[in-house]
Amino acid sequence: MEILFYRYNSICEPDILQVFTDFGVTVHVEDMEIYDKHVTPRQCAEKVTEHILSHSLAFVFSINFFPAISYTCERLKVPYVCWSVDSPVPELFSNALKNSCNRIFLFDRAQYAFFSPVNPSCIHYLPLATNVKRWEQAVLAMTDKDYETYGADVSFVGSLYTEKCRYDKLLQMQASSFTAETPCEMAQTYAGSHNDPSHEAPISLYTQGFVDGLIEAQLKIYGCNLIPDNLTERVIREIAAADPDFYKGADTYGDTDRYLVAHQYIGMKLAAVERERTLNRLAKHFDVTLYTRSDTGRLPDVHCKGGVNTLTEMPKVFQASKINLNMTIRPIETGLSLRVWDILGCGGFLLTNYQSEIPDYFEIGKDLETYESLEELEQKIQYYLTHEEERVEIAINGYEKVARHHTYEIRLAQMLKVLTNAQLQ
Repeated sequence: MEILFYRYNSICEPDILQVFTDFGVTVHVEDMEIYDKHVTPRQCAEKVTEHILSHSLAFVFSINFFPAISYTCERLKVPYVCWSVDSPVPELFSNALKNSCNRIFLFDRAQYAFFSPVNPSCIHYLPLATNVKRWEQAVLAMTDKDYETYGADVSFVGSLYTEKCRYDKLLQMQASSFTAETPCEMAQTYAGSHNDPSHEAPISLYTQGFVDGLIEAQLKIYGCNLIPDNLTERVIREIAAADPDFYKGADTYGDTDRYLVAHQYIGMKLAAVERERTLNRLAKHFDVTLYTRSDTGRLPDVHCKGGVNTLTEMPKVFQASKINLNMTIRPIETGLSLRVWDILGCGGFLLTNYQSEIPDYFEIGKDLETYESLEELEQKIQYYLTHEEERVEIAINGYEKVARHHTYEIRLAQMLKVLTNAQLQ
């Protein structure tokens, strides 16, 4: 079997490429997007066409969905297989999602429920996985100095999302454009510009207050996303109009504005607020270490150590830390992020926010631990820091569970089974 793997440098691509190779698949790689982030859809289509015409491919594969690849495969009658590992993915709103060549796998059941009606026979649910073999090599090679260097009571590895928050960037640009000296004058400026269609649309004080209130409500609830259904048309319209780069694909099958405002703008703002607030609160009572490349200036009591290399340093953090904290961004509504699988695959103890899909794969309190409020999070940190044997046993159970049932080898075998069954029908 020969396939084309179209790469853009997702962190899970090397693991999946290795598994395909181990399965005896001949993998041709197209990696121009790793080196050139300005590749156009046309260039993508041309490259994929060259590969298809040069080889007898069983399918073209990518992490996340590329409409240009789908259209190319539809035209040349070659299956296009993709596995979504992110949320949101605006490209899923492309009309290319309807193509019969697609074999699309989505890791989040809420995401699957949302998009599968567009092309029911070609869209499937498939959770993420981890590369236990890779993590074993890194962990077994750890030295006493590694455990000393990366050890901590509570560790968090990840972005603070402050640099990824489009909503904040819009407010910052907007604030710099106003010269009103008092709140009253600023309110008058907002009102005037709101009524002047020639003025660049601002985000009104009303919408800012609405978003702040929605975020505060969502912060109190885990396992359910309140934001999309509670957005008003005014809030959606103002945020979409304020960003000149708002995703407005000409090739879409529906109104994307509500989904994108909820997930790309408010969802990312929520992630930034939640992570900063949670880390600051925990740091008042516990020894908290953060590994991130984000700005940490607003985290005075957190031990901030910069970013870590995903393949070489991250597994050492997960293994050496007493408690590994995970905070899933809310655009991942029900599913398990890659971080969940990787922490467990490294033999780390995981304490994560509750997601409704967790009980489908793990036993809470046996394989991992969850929290549904900051009060519960603090209580469980306090408990597990003082119950080492129980903590270690849970970490071992979680590792054994993913090693038996949730590796990339197992997941890609499940994917290939679906592809085979679809081909036979």
